[in-house]
Amino acid sequence: MSGVLPAWTTDEGTARATTLFEQTFGAAPLGVWAAPGRVNLIGEHTDYNAGLCLPIALEHRTFVAVSPRADRLVRLVSAQEQSTVREVRLGDVAPGTVEGWPAYVVGVAWALEQAGHSVVGFDVAVDSCVPYGAGLSSSAALESAVAVALDDLAGLGLGGDDAGRAALAAACVRAENEIAGAPTGGMDQSTSLRATTGNAVLLDFTPGLDPVDSARHVPFDLADAGLALLVVDTRAPHALVDGQYAARRDACERAARTLGVTSLREIADMLGRSESPADELPAVLAALDDDVRPRARHVVTEIGRVGTFVGLLDAGDVTEVGPVMDASHASLREDYEVSCPELDLAVTAAREAGALGARMTGGGFGGSAIALVRATDIAAVQDAVLAAFADAGYTPPDLLVAVPAAPAGRAG
Repeated sequence: MSGVLPAWTTDEGTARATTLFEQTFGAAPLGVWAAPGRVNLIGEHTDYNAGLCLPIALEHRTFVAVSPRADRLVRLVSAQEQSTVREVRLGDVAPGTVEGWPAYVVGVAWALEQAGHSVVGFDVAVDSCVPYGAGLSSSAALESAVAVALDDLAGLGLGGDDAGRAALAAACVRAENEIAGAPTGGMDQSTSLRATTGNAVLLDFTPGLDPVDSARHVPFDLADAGLALLVVDTRAPHALVDGQYAARRDACERAARTLGVTSLREIADMLGRSESPADELPAVLAALDDDVRPRARHVVTEIGRVGTFVGLLDAGDVTEVGPVMDASHASLREDYEVSCPELDLAVTAAREAGALGARMTGGGFGGSAIALVRATDIAAVQDAVLAAFADAGYTPPDLLVAVPAAPAGRAG
């Protein structure tokens, strides 16, 4: 059944994870930590191209109850998997050795050790209200919750400032890339660990950039403007390890090599200094093969759209960002080809019901769409999307209203 998905309170999430831990392991956990999912407002598939993106953290969070062990064993249980306890020895963790969701947990411990930190074994129980498979980064929420838990338990001291949280995010990215086998960029983990309440976070993935300069918090108070951000989980299948995501990333890397640059960000920056970037773009990309050119065109123009979106927010013109969202979706649908019929229908139905702008969010190939709506139109837009899905014979979508929430941290 579809419906509006509420976020758990901190007390509720803590109680759920604690109860699962006690029922599974026969004792109370040492503590509970939590990390949020995310919604990306603009800047899709730009992070692994050294680009810009503008996400917010969700109120929906993943909770992990954890106790350290005296040995190198990790025991894991998840309420979402409804499975028996999984066991992994940290000494056995390496690329290709861990299957399924435990890879996102033990991968973080492995990555921290690879970075020179000492980590012991632990027992962990997981429960989450981040919609699974919705393109709202449930995997990064799990990684980030584990990261702050291990940081506290091992006394690493990384979670106390933004530079340390950037290091934790890097460990989570490495866990996802090398142990879980998903070739994602760093947006999801950076959001979960570095976002702040009431703000979007402008992330800059220029290699080697000082962490202080890689994130800027941008006020995003929709309620003050009489607006709301509606998230539509289409419930269409969504996965980043099936080869399609990797193929897009490979196309971008091939494009950069052909153009003689280290990343497509360099092309975006070059055109950003032009008085007529749209006119110059076709000539700049002319050397690319036909199958690669549209992928590069999306990335370059999407980085530009992030700048436009942020400029409007800085100027207090949040009501004017709708066309930028619309253009992003068109580019993702036509140039990057990562949308799907359910996402396109959610976007179209929301716009026709009065949304100021709408787009898919996340990696694509299923997952979620977002719509910027007037607060007075939330119910009408929700009803229109539900009706459109029913008419098309699709699985009813789930809905939530997103507000910028707090980053990962201790919950109990």
